[in-house]
Amino acid sequence: MTVAIDQPVPADIRLPATGDQELALEDFRGRTVVLYFYPKDNTPGCTNESRDFAERLADVEAAGAVILGCSRDSVKSHENFRSKQELPFDLLSDADERLCEAFDVIGMKNMYGKQVRGIERSTFLIDADGVLRREWRKVKVPGHVDEVLAAVRELSG
Repeated sequence: MTVAIDQPVPADIRLPATGDQELALEDFRGRTVVLYFYPKDNTPGCTNESRDFAERLADVEAAGAVILGCSRDSVKSHENFRSKQELPFDLLSDADERLCEAFDVIGMKNMYGKQVRGIERSTFLIDADGVLRREWRKVKVPGHVDEVLAAVRELSG
């Protein structure tokens, strides 16, 4: 099953996460969720995107939402990335690609002239009832978080 706008997201996929915990989207029922998928910890674009989300966390929370990041990196890698970048939200480790597949963010990409399988930078806005309300695919980092925040505010209206 692939996610679709105005449809429930798969809420029961439980993944290891930072903070020595396992999380699933169902744990956040009753709150709006900003779920962003990124290719790799400690790479320039992913670092900038994560920092941008961290800088706007107070605004996102004031609008009633929580932020979750997700990549295929290990929890250990996530813990190091989170600590180094001082990220104030949890990162999910999807090594088995279950959540990535459900959100259809895995695909072939060009990296230095080679085709590689990887995560397409994407963000999803899920309402308090677990329904997908907005999606951003093939995200370009500059200005993205501001656009997501505007959508969160509109949703919390």
